[in-house]
Amino acid sequence: MLRTAGELANYLGASLVGDANARIAGVAGLGDARAEDLIYAASPKHYDLAQLSSARCVIAAPGAGIPGKTVIECEDPKFAFAKAADWLLPRPAREEGIHRTAIVAPSAAIAASASVGPYAVIEDEVEIGAGSTIGAFGFLGRAARVGENCTLHPRVTLYAGAQIGNRVEIHSGAVIGADGFGYVFGEGRHWKFPQMGSVQIGDNVEIGANAAIDRGSLDATRIGRDVKIDNLVQIAHNVRIGEHSIVAAQTGISGSTTLGDRVIVGGQVGIADHCKIEAGARLGAQAGVPSGKTIRERDTVWGTPARPLARFKAQYAWYARLPELAARLRALERAVQSETD
Repeated sequence: MLRTAGELANYLGASLVGDANARIAGVAGLGDARAEDLIYAASPKHYDLAQLSSARCVIAAPGAGIPGKTVIECEDPKFAFAKAADWLLPRPAREEGIHRTAIVAPSAAIAASASVGPYAVIEDEVEIGAGSTIGAFGFLGRAARVGENCTLHPRVTLYAGAQIGNRVEIHSGAVIGADGFGYVFGEGRHWKFPQMGSVQIGDNVEIGANAAIDRGSLDATRIGRDVKIDNLVQIAHNVRIGEHSIVAAQTGISGSTTLGDRVIVGGQVGIADHCKIEAGARLGAQAGVPSGKTIRERDTVWGTPARPLARFKAQYAWYARLPELAARLRALERAVQSETD
């Protein structure tokens, strides 16, 4: 969408230094931009690259003073750039209606402005809200609900009863509402514990490709508003994730664990069952949280078992020195042995 630098500055509530009529047609990185692309300089070390860029307009911190550029001044250039991109970039084209190859149960309620792609299967009592898109080969089980303006990319599966809020995006291959991994051993074998709960996903959530979110066993698995879940994440039955939290790729969260609001979980983190991660906590990549453990509010932890970051760093520094310390110990042992011989 074609805008001017002045219009964008007004939208962002930012100051402008330079040509308010400079045209902006898209966004790009520092090295690939064209004249009408918007770029951003996250810190002073990027100012020289921004000056060399072909782009006429750059978002930067107040006082950046990049020669030859129209500068939109923002305290957080990266955030402002993301907000500007959301405003500038066109929405993907979509066709309303149901593709002729889709299989739709008569009792399904699909808004007239919704889009159902080729070979999708929509079972009885499903509800799909206005402006939502179901991609090719998607599957929505009985009584699943999709709110308004959602995008389910191709091959997304919603098991029966899954509940999706408004403005949710789910990427290809994600499975929402499969049975949780719950068994009880008795009489010489494993008995499956009932997996008859639901999955409830709040508004403005994004779920990555091939992620899996299991239904609750007797209650619900709940994903709060504005949560962002990366690719290949496993979320088990009865998990609760609070609003605005982020879970990075290849993380596994075991059953009945609770994450508070604004929690950040790094890649490949393993969280065992019945843990409590309090609001604002941060778990570094590959951290391991044992069963039943509580990570306190706003704590940053790392390692396995997860421990406060300062403690982890101190321990890891000694761990890195183990070969040196072992050599010193052997030398001391030899010295003591030679004195006693």
